[in-house]
Amino acid sequence: MILLVPIGPIPIHLISWLEDKLGLYVYRPVKTGKAVPLPRQGYNEQRQQYTADAIIQLLQGVSCPEAERLVGLIDQDCYSQDLNFIFGYASVNARESFVALPRLRSDFYELDEDKCLVRYRVLKEVVHELAHTWGLSHCNNEECVMRFSNSVEDTDNKDTAFCRRCREKIQPLKT
Repeated sequence: MILLVPIGPIPIHLISWLEDKLGLYVYRPVKTGKAVPLPRQGYNEQRQQYTADAIIQLLQGVSCPEAERLVGLIDQDCYSQDLNFIFGYASVNARESFVALPRLRSDFYELDEDKCLVRYRVLKEVVHELAHTWGLSHCNNEECVMRFSNSVEDTDNKDTAFCRRCREKIQPLKT
């Protein structure tokens, strides 16, 4: 079972939509857990962003023995040690990952909001980060969900599904 974990307030319509759709791509039932508060110690005042390590550490403290994987959703801008911003982050071959929503929204770029587009961006990034938790690495296929997204346009251009090569790697996880 995949557990969605809201970190701070997250729009309920997005969570319920993800709960309905995500299982089709990762072959697991999906449930939503209790929201957890934003980690104060993870906020970098100068950058006005949360650090990925603090979010992962927060998720490591979430108790849910029946959850195979946890996916946090945070409505705050985030970064990691090597990147100025991230759409998501995962502990490779572990159970925790998360997706940061702000840069997946059109209004972040001062464009008209398109809720359907944003939902699919979030879905792509959630599938991508979950696959990292199962050991998949980035893919060179521009349409594969495992393609690294350096911009929101990269996310828009990739599919919600795995390419043939990545699907073969993830196939054993279906059982």
